[in-house]
Amino acid sequence: MSAQERREVLHNMAKGMFVDTSICTGCKACQVACKEWNGLEAEPDHFTQGPGMPYPVATNFTGNSYDNTGKLSARDWRHVLFIEQINYRRTGSRWLFMSDSCKHCSDAACLNVCPVEAIERTDLGNVIVRQDKCVGTKLCNKACPYGVVRYSEKTRTSHKCTLCNDRIHNGFGTACAKACPTGSITFGEVPDLKAKADARLARLRALGENKANIYGYSEAGGLKVFYLLIENPAVFGLPEKPVVQQRRKLSSLGTSLTTLLAGMVALVKLRERRMLKESDHKDAGTET
Repeated sequence: MSAQERREVLHNMAKGMFVDTSICTGCKACQVACKEWNGLEAEPDHFTQGPGMPYPVATNFTGNSYDNTGKLSARDWRHVLFIEQINYRRTGSRWLFMSDSCKHCSDAACLNVCPVEAIERTDLGNVIVRQDKCVGTKLCNKACPYGVVRYSEKTRTSHKCTLCNDRIHNGFGTACAKACPTGSITFGEVPDLKAKADARLARLRALGENKANIYGYSEAGGLKVFYLLIENPAVFGLPEKPVVQQRRKLSSLGTSLTTLLAGMVALVKLRERRMLKESDHKDAGTET
């Protein structure tokens, strides 16, 4: 098999998701399913437990409709946007919804800039952060044009959606797509999803949705998670021309220094993790 044929086979095997925002109802079932399957805790910044309170209470009221998640984080890998559109006379309005997550870019900036190769692309095309290799440089956080990758103070590493890496490598679809009650999120092979997206776009335009468009066919080398929008991408907070950082070409000396620095950072992180574990063990012993 030639290199070109191998690339075509891998392209046809690539898994992804098609998100049709025109039928999203903002129910947030996808957010709940994502947290449950991946064992993601609540975002600490969203809750406060004051003196005398028996349990934490929500304090993250953004004032942006019913969107109190606000943004993606190390613990929120999926975020349903609520966008209210009201005309200037306030005689008409509509809500737009979009279930957002990592796009699993074909040209992934996070992967490009990671100095320790902790971010990898699997054989199914999804991009994952290897927690055992991540040293928390935060370079991926800054490089991602979509603000997806986020650093956790608890683990001292970066996190993001994995496209349910464990599920899809065992023949299952993503948890969010499984939970979506309207079929707004569809999991499958990318070529099949594009055919479905093209057919849906043609139907919407025939019904008069002239602003309907597909986002993700060309952006960042092509997104494995792409969207059908009924407004311009900017309305949904998506950059129309995302800038993708590339791996810098370094001299052999520069490469050696980068490797040495990454190794030193890794050792410091490893020592910090061991100290935290020892502290936890001591605390547990004190409690008993």
